[in-house]
Amino acid sequence: MNKVHKGFTLIELLVVILIISILSVTVFVALNPAKRFADARDSRRFADVDSILTAVHEYIVDNGGAVTGLGMTNGVEYQLGTSATACTSVSTGCTTMAAACLDLSTELAPYLKTIPKDPSVGTATKTGYKITKNTNGLVTVSGCASESGEVSVSR
Repeated sequence: MNKVHKGFTLIELLVVILIISILSVTVFVALNPAKRFADARDSRRFADVDSILTAVHEYIVDNGGAVTGLGMTNGVEYQLGTSATACTSVSTGCTTMAAACLDLSTELAPYLKTIPKDPSVGTATKTGYKITKNTNGLVTVSGCASESGEVSVSR
């Protein structure tokens, strides 16, 4: 008499469990939503910083190379925005700069519809972006609240 055993062997069960665990770990790592949202916000910051810097350079070109109309002092960091006080703000990540925000909305109006705001901390009064100019005329625009490294562009 032959006895027929129905069912799975221990090895087959272990292999299936191993495959399922590997797939679940891979999916969890690939679909890490917090990391994806942080990357999306930083991508937006890079685009905003580049737009601001392009507008500043268009302003400089249209004004014969003069940066003086922007109200920037060499070596001083300014947060962009309309607030006249308290622009050195921990809530936006901008802490080492002039107390008053630099309002470029009028000067850059021909080049930008509105001054961009940081996707997580920016408002019209404090955008979450900072700008500085060195003695050689190199303008740098940076994001104050970047999440995965510095978001900065210089030209």
